[in-house]
Amino acid sequence: METSFWLIRHALVAENARAYLYGVMDVPLCETTLLEQAPMYRSLARRLPRPAEWIVTPLSRTRRTAEAIFAHGYPQQRLAIEPALIEQSLGDWHGLPHAELPPKLAHPKHAFWPLAGDEKPPNGESIVEVIGRVGAAMERLAETHAGRDVVIVSHGGAIRGALAHALDIGADNALHLSIQNLSLTRLEKSDDGWRVLCVNELPGY
Repeated sequence: METSFWLIRHALVAENARAYLYGVMDVPLCETTLLEQAPMYRSLARRLPRPAEWIVTPLSRTRRTAEAIFAHGYPQQRLAIEPALIEQSLGDWHGLPHAELPPKLAHPKHAFWPLAGDEKPPNGESIVEVIGRVGAAMERLAETHAGRDVVIVSHGGAIRGALAHALDIGADNALHLSIQNLSLTRLEKSDDGWRVLCVNELPGY
């Protein structure tokens, strides 16, 4: 029995929020971009399966992204909240401007992320830990929603975590995967294991 996951990264956040490390902070979406990207929401509304279970995280940017998809043609759905699919916690580094990231990190920065995969911010979590958290949640959801389509509006770090779990790759390798705002990543879980159907597919116009 196959369970299909349709993972969408939330819409672009407000410009002032992008200037600092926001992680699990509940920052607003960019209102201008919400209007400008209406064709992308319509494309997602047409592309996503019906019926489907819908899941968001506790952060409002995922709920607002789902609501924008509903507003552009997908039938309104009940949104379940899954805390385990939230973004990486940056702990004490939340709110720091990117340029003020502590200069003496335990590990060299990753080429495509401010931190290495195993760098753990004080009172936060590493990408290694994100992969473990998200992987356990995906296994649980695959069991509780067996045979169904599941749409998840989540975050770049969590979606990379789901991919790392499905592909059984390390944190630094997962950080090489580009997950853009509003992109679609599809995973499938069957008795034979996990399969990746697409990564970072951008909705057309």
